[in-house]
Amino acid sequence: MRVVHGRSANGVSKRVGGRRVMGTLGAVALAATLLSGCGEEQDPPAEADRTTSSPSPEESAPSPEPSASDPSEEPEASESPLDDADEGADDSTDAPGDANEGDDDGKTDEGNGKSQGGDQSEDKGKGNGGEKDKDDQPEEPDYVEYGEVSDRVGDLQQRLQDLGYFVTSVDRSYGGETQQAVFALQKAGGLYRDGVVGDATQAALDDGLVPQAQTSSGKVLEIDIDRQLVLAVEDGQVVKIINASSGNGETYEAKGATYTAYTPRGSFAVYREEDRNYPSSLELGDMWRPKFFTGGIAVHGSASVPAFPASHGCVRVSNSAMNWIWDSWGAPSGTPVVVY
Repeated sequence: MRVVHGRSANGVSKRVGGRRVMGTLGAVALAATLLSGCGEEQDPPAEADRTTSSPSPEESAPSPEPSASDPSEEPEASESPLDDADEGADDSTDAPGDANEGDDDGKTDEGNGKSQGGDQSEDKGKGNGGEKDKDDQPEEPDYVEYGEVSDRVGDLQQRLQDLGYFVTSVDRSYGGETQQAVFALQKAGGLYRDGVVGDATQAALDDGLVPQAQTSSGKVLEIDIDRQLVLAVEDGQVVKIINASSGNGETYEAKGATYTAYTPRGSFAVYREEDRNYPSSLELGDMWRPKFFTGGIAVHGSASVPAFPASHGCVRVSNSAMNWIWDSWGAPSGTPVVVY
């Protein structure tokens, strides 16, 4: 499989193989993602991958995101009470700039000026920094990333929103919600998942890249495990594309039993929902407004939704996205859930 980078040549990018790709700061969060998971004590579904006779796990919220401060810190602007004191891994991506720009401003070869008898003032005007003296502002980078506030960020947000990627506000500020939407776009296009809008990501945006639904009728919540996306689908049309993080495949211990962080594939339906900050009975943390679709596995809100699989089996989306599923889109009990 050819992996395309989302950042332009002027950005920092690297090639990676395979489907599980972390963003630029994903390593910060990877060690901490095992702190949360699923944990409802009830009989697991037949599809669940268990290593003991104990019940299947439920997901919980707290673990840091894949960048150095947490853009999806919970609660998000009074959307929900879920709070994670240890969050803070996503928001420290430095805005790109030219730290050394202007160091050589005004410097000329004085020796040449004297020996040749030339006009030194003219030489300085044409020299290393003559033009920059007129404008000390750093050049705008050719990519857009977390932390930038600009009109082009507003254009990015509007385009993502128009295509159906989950963005609630066009506020010109590249924060956690915008980063989640860029992750989703990069996942949909098989691009490097760094949240940076470089040449390849911009091309996908310009081309109007959106994933295709797998179902053709009714209102369905589709979960694409391979691309780590949740799609809200109505009669075969994708109406919303949401960044997600499912089971990471690792084993873990909870209340004396061993489990595998596995998200089962298949056709299910929402059979139970909890309109609250729901605590895991395996003491793995809390889940924001979960909708259970098989055993102890649910789609739920989380303060941490990285660009790679990180949960203990449930499907994490941002808390604001979970609020949209509950309050705007619906997905009541009985709504089909198709996991592939």
